[in-house]
Amino acid sequence: MSTPLITPDLVAVDLVATDRDDATRQLIDLLFAAGRVTDADGFHADVRAREAQMATGMPGGIGLPHARSSHVTVPSLAVGKVAAGVDFGAPDGPATLVFLIAAPDAGDGDHLKILAALARRLVHESFRTSLKDAPDAETVAEIVTREVVPS
Repeated sequence: MSTPLITPDLVAVDLVATDRDDATRQLIDLLFAAGRVTDADGFHADVRAREAQMATGMPGGIGLPHARSSHVTVPSLAVGKVAAGVDFGAPDGPATLVFLIAAPDAGDGDHLKILAALARRLVHESFRTSLKDAPDAETVAEIVTREVVPS
């Protein structure tokens, strides 16, 4: 991939959100500001439609909203650390880590590869803890790049 999947400007370490929709929108705004999404409202509608099909909460305090969209220019991952947690429908409660996967419509399953790689790491408590304990956006982006992005 010529454009990195995640960069520090796509990480919000102190995300304060009222609900999953708010958390998702704030992460979309980061993608939009970085030029990875051409229409924030359009992409938000695509993510909401995907969320309506099935909750994207995972055990361990994880929210994994994701969508393929014509409004996404390159495969991207935005991450938010939400100290208070937001409900993504996980059986064990609110998500304190939210990973928004954005993939272009024309992507050849890019988002599924990203989702699978991320899910494989997220089952490990040590990975989740390293992200929760990361002091800044640079560290979060570096951990995700090292652990998730195929080399």
